[in-house]
Amino acid sequence: MKFIKCLWMAGLISLKSFATDYDVRDFGAVGDGNRVNTEAIQRAIDECAKLGGRVLISQGNYVTGTLYLKSNTSLVIERNARLTGSTDLVDYPHNKVDFRFWGDTWVSQALIIAHNVENISIEGEGTIDGRGDAFPMTTRKKPDKYRDRPYLLWVANCNQVTVKGIELRSSAMWMQSYIRCDNLRIENIRIFNHANNNNDMIDIDGCRDVVITGVVGDADDDGITLKSTRDRISENIVISNCILSSHCNALKFGTETTAGFRNVTITNCIIRKSAVKEVISGTPEGICGLALEIVDGGMMENININNLVIDGQRVPLFVRLGNRARKHYAEAPEPPVGSMKDIILSNITAVASSPIGCSVTGIPSGRIQGLTLANSRFICVGGEDATLIHKEVEELENEYPESSMFGTLPAYGLYVRHVENFNLYGTHFELTAPDGRATIVCDDVVNGFIRDITLSGSEGGEKVMVKNSENVQY
Repeated sequence: MKFIKCLWMAGLISLKSFATDYDVRDFGAVGDGNRVNTEAIQRAIDECAKLGGRVLISQGNYVTGTLYLKSNTSLVIERNARLTGSTDLVDYPHNKVDFRFWGDTWVSQALIIAHNVENISIEGEGTIDGRGDAFPMTTRKKPDKYRDRPYLLWVANCNQVTVKGIELRSSAMWMQSYIRCDNLRIENIRIFNHANNNNDMIDIDGCRDVVITGVVGDADDDGITLKSTRDRISENIVISNCILSSHCNALKFGTETTAGFRNVTITNCIIRKSAVKEVISGTPEGICGLALEIVDGGMMENININNLVIDGQRVPLFVRLGNRARKHYAEAPEPPVGSMKDIILSNITAVASSPIGCSVTGIPSGRIQGLTLANSRFICVGGEDATLIHKEVEELENEYPESSMFGTLPAYGLYVRHVENFNLYGTHFELTAPDGRATIVCDDVVNGFIRDITLSGSEGGEKVMVKNSENVQY
C-alpha cells in the first residue's frame, strides 16, 4: 500500500487504476435497522480514502451517527438500501469549520459531513433518512433554538462535489447545506423534508460553479435557496428542470446576503403546491413561488430566470432590496445597503392563491437598477376594494423580507417602487374576481417602459397607475 502511494505521489500512476469497492458489511456493519453502525461505516470510508473508490451501502437499513467523507471517495446507497440517522443526539458530535459565517456558533452537527475535501460524491438509488422528528426544536431563543438538530448533509469548503440519484428524507434542520464549495453538481435527486422546523430543501452558500438539475422536492421550509452568510459571493450557478414544492419560498435568493449573488440562470422549473397539508412553518399553499432578496448588504446582478410555472402559491413573485443590515458574525462590520441590477424574468406562468399581489421594491436609499419582466401570464385572485389603490405602503426597510410584509398591495398584479430602468412587456394579467385596484402601480420609478400589457377576466381598476415617478412610458 505504501509503495503504491509513493508511486502516486511521484506522478507515476493514477489512483483510479486501483480504485475499488468497499462494502460496509465487510467492516462489520449490519443493516437490521437497529444496530448503530457509525464506527464500521467510518472504517470503510477511511480505508476507501487511502486509494480512492466507492463505499457501498447495500440492501438493508443501516443506522448511523455522524459520518465524515474523505477525498476521492463515493458513498453509494444502492437500490433497496437505507442509511438512517440515529435518534440519539450523542451520536452527532459537534464540529467546527475553519472560517466565520452566520450560524457558526450553532451549526455544528450533521449526519454526513465533508470539510476541506475534494472529489467526493453521494449517489445511488437508495435513501438517506435523518429521522428529524426525533430532535424537536427547543423553546430557547435564537440562535440557541437551532442547536442540537443535525443537518442531513453539511459540505463545507470542498471542491468537486457530486450528489446524484438518491432520495433524501426528514432532516432535523436544513436538508443540505453547501457552504464555500466549488464545482458542485446536484443531479436527479428526490427530497422530502417535513419533519421539523427550518426544513429547507437545498441551501447553497458562497459556492461557485454550481449545477442543480432534475430535483423533485417537497419541503416544509424554503426550497432551493441561494444564501450568502459570509464574505464570499455565490456565483456561476445554473438551476434547471426541477419540480419544487414548499410551504414557504420555493425558489429563493436570501435571506442572508452578506456578499450576494452573481451570474445565476434558472430555467424550466415547475413550482407546485406541497402534497403535505400539515404545516410546521409557512402556509399549506406556500408563501411565495420566486423570491429575490438583498437585505444584508451584498449584490445581486446578472440574474436570468426563464420558463417557470408557479401554480398556486400565495404570491408568485417577490423582489426586495431592503436594509436589515445583519452582520454575518458579531465582530464583523455592519454591511451597507446592498444592490440589485441586471435582472431578467421571462416566460413565467403564475397562478396566485391570495389577493396580496406581486411586488418589486427597493428603498429610498437603494433603488433596484435594471429589472425586466417579459412575456408572462399572471392569474390573480382579486376581490379587493378600490380604496386600497390609495394605500400608503410602509417602507419597512429593516424588516425581515417576506412577500406578505406590506399586506395587501395597491395593485392586484404588480406593485413597483424605488426602481430605476424598469421594463415590463408582453405580459397578461387575468382576474378571477372583480377588484378595484390598479393592475400595475409604479411609485418612485425612474425610466420605466411598459408596453403590450393585456387584461382579461373580471372587472378591475385602471391598468397602470403612476405616481412620484419620472419618465415612465405606458
